[in-house]
Amino acid sequence: MSRTSRSLFLVVALLRTLCIAEETSFQHVKVPEAKGKEINAVLIFSDSRQAVDVHPAKGDNLSIPYAVIDKFSYEFSKRHRINEATIITAPIGIGAVAMLTKSRSHWLEIDYQHEEVMKAYVIRMDKKNYIHILDAIKAHTGKDPEILGNANKR
Repeated sequence: MSRTSRSLFLVVALLRTLCIAEETSFQHVKVPEAKGKEINAVLIFSDSRQAVDVHPAKGDNLSIPYAVIDKFSYEFSKRHRINEATIITAPIGIGAVAMLTKSRSHWLEIDYQHEEVMKAYVIRMDKKNYIHILDAIKAHTGKDPEILGNANKR
């Protein structure tokens, strides 16, 4: 292989790598439906469309272009696992242990503009993928997620 053809090959390989748009999706997220209940959804960062796409199991899909996103905010909440169902249905030994433990929810808020109106969309992330989602935000949009409260102790 001549020096010229090798250089041409490297340029073509570099351009091909740069032109391939990446899409990253996350399956285990939940979003609010119209009645306020949480439903399963898929969160997609699409470089080819330059947008964050949310595909809920029920209802309409949402596409937020990277260009209209003002910020991403991450926060978690802790609460005891006590509710009416636990108190009524749990066996004595297991129920007491479950009530003493705490659950942690990881939240992502996307603040964006739609037709010159500020909007916010909230997503509940799974404990196994929230760090990957935060990393994907930076990698795909170039924006650093804002860490709220004591969430920076992750």
